Amino acid sequence: ITQELVLRKGFRAVAVEADWPDASAVDRYVRHRPPRPRRWAPFARFPTWMWRNWETHQLIEWLRAYNGEGEHDVSFSGLDLYSMYVSAHEVVRYLDRVDRIAAEAARERYGRLTPWQHDPAAYGRAALLGRMQSCEADVVAMLRDLLAKRLEYAAQDGDEFFDAAQNARVVADAERYYRAMYYGAAESWNLRDQHMFDTLRSIITHRGDGKVIVWEHNSHVGDASATEMAARGEHNVGQLCRQAFGDDVFVVGFGTDHGTVAAAHAWDEPMELMSVRPARPDSYERLCHDAGVPAFLLHLRDPVREALVDELMDARLERAIGVVYRPDTELQSHYFQAVLPAQFDEYIWFDESEAIHPLTALQPMATTETHPLL
Repeated sequence: ITQELVLRKGFRAVAVEADWPDASAVDRYVRHRPPRPRRWAPFARFPTWMWRNWETHQLIEWLRAYNGEGEHDVSFSGLDLYSMYVSAHEVVRYLDRVDRIAAEAARERYGRLTPWQHDPAAYGRAALLGRMQSCEADVVAMLRDLLAKRLEYAAQDGDEFFDAAQNARVVADAERYYRAMYYGAAESWNLRDQHMFDTLRSIITHRGDGKVIVWEHNSHVGDASATEMAARGEHNVGQLCRQAFGDDVFVVGFGTDHGTVAAAHAWDEPMELMSVRPARPDSYERLCHDAGVPAFLLHLRDPVREALVDELMDARLERAIGVVYRPDTELQSHYFQAVLPAQFDEYIWFDESEAIHPLTALQPMATTETHPLL
């Protein structure tokens, strides 16, 4: 899908549900920019298999070959905020090259977060309970100071400054996120999706052509206002994009009835190859399965299908399987109420799906300066 959008529709940016520094390493590789020495392996945190798999590897190699043909320049970016400490390190490393005085200020400001680098959630808990003063003022000041010198820094290398500025935004937003985790699920969810949306807008502005392919889970790109998330006070990237860009957004969802999935039983547990249970009879997935077609595209904005879309406007259960799958509590853990035609512009159905093929099962982690996945 990405290849066809690049070749046929002229898209020049890919943004994925991944951490900014990890995707930045991929971006340097696919755009033939000099690699940076690094002390960390991209995509090394849970869930490692989400992007560290053969399917992503094939896409990355294709993008690199395409960009190597001359005038093409398709970028690859991450939207997520779970890289607070790696991002802080990247900001300091950038400033070491362009402004030593600012680098020392960054070390001091970010240094207060260092004791919590292996358990950032513990930082949020400690700040909430008053066991330590929050670092909010320090990380916000660092971002503000960096942006105040954008003209001076960007004049040296615009892409390098953009990378550093986004890392500084990650640190500032992640610090808020880990404190918000203890205020409630809706607040932390909204902070995360707002960050991903803001990052997407920054990419659009930086790239200049306004056309970005976004790969995220259905729960992030499907319009939250068309699901039970709205009743919980939650919004997501898809809803924010529709509100900001209107008809310039085209949201595609994916669904399956049965097959296999690479997932864990709980967060931070090992990946397993699991069987996906057949869909519940009161779900959209069962409607698609009962159609008896192995795979299809359902265009939900096509006037020819107006009668079908009207039938689908009654709310039903919809299944969401992410990096955690709990088949024993599937109804409570993975199903939610939704109105499919209001959630997506198109729905892609595979009656039987197959799990991705993780590189981690076949190749050890490495910090090679050439390939970001190997």
